[in-house]
Amino acid sequence: MRIDIITVLPEILESSLNYSILKRAQEKELVEIQVHNLRDYSLDKHRRVDDYPFGGQAGMVLQCEPVDRAVSALKQARAYDEVIYTSPDGERFNQAMANRLSLCGNLIILCGHYKGIDYRIREHLITLEISIGDYVLTGGELAAAVMADAIVRLIPGAIGDEQSALSDSFQDNLLAPPVYTRPSNYKGWVVPEVLLSGHEAKIKEWELQQSIERTQRLRPDLV
Repeated sequence: MRIDIITVLPEILESSLNYSILKRAQEKELVEIQVHNLRDYSLDKHRRVDDYPFGGQAGMVLQCEPVDRAVSALKQARAYDEVIYTSPDGERFNQAMANRLSLCGNLIILCGHYKGIDYRIREHLITLEISIGDYVLTGGELAAAVMADAIVRLIPGAIGDEQSALSDSFQDNLLAPPVYTRPSNYKGWVVPEVLLSGHEAKIKEWELQQSIERTQRLRPDLV
């Protein structure tokens, strides 16, 4: 898989994309993640990529030309399954979407910024708009990092125990059950006996019951 991220603030993405699972997945050549500075595609001598909006609204808007040049340059090298725009009014990102995108070959993520992007970009270049929640960020860089992390960890081989990813919260529309580790008794706080029993069937039954109970109590919208 290859993920190309277009942004006006590439520095924000440096640390998040080069540590932990994302770093190891890139070292194993399971995924290639490239960050592109949108200003490199500007024809303005000051590398400007934004301008005032028509209509007199407050804020600045990313211009069509640099975005079009960036996306077109990438598309000349390879085909892309999706050209994604991070937007607060996009489709809500969830585990099912992460699962689907993890099966893609190549993705472009355009990070929103300022007041937004010229709407013609959304009409003619973007194939999928995604929001990571009902709030506004300064830019789409953090959203792009969140999506990249959620997608890449699902690629076979990205994490040591692939079954771990399959049992994560939301994979079956349920929250994950509680987890415990040694010691089994700490200050009188004890681990449920069933987890110490070694009885696999009973443990699985307990985990499912706990997942259902926690989902109904904490996230009834998922039920």
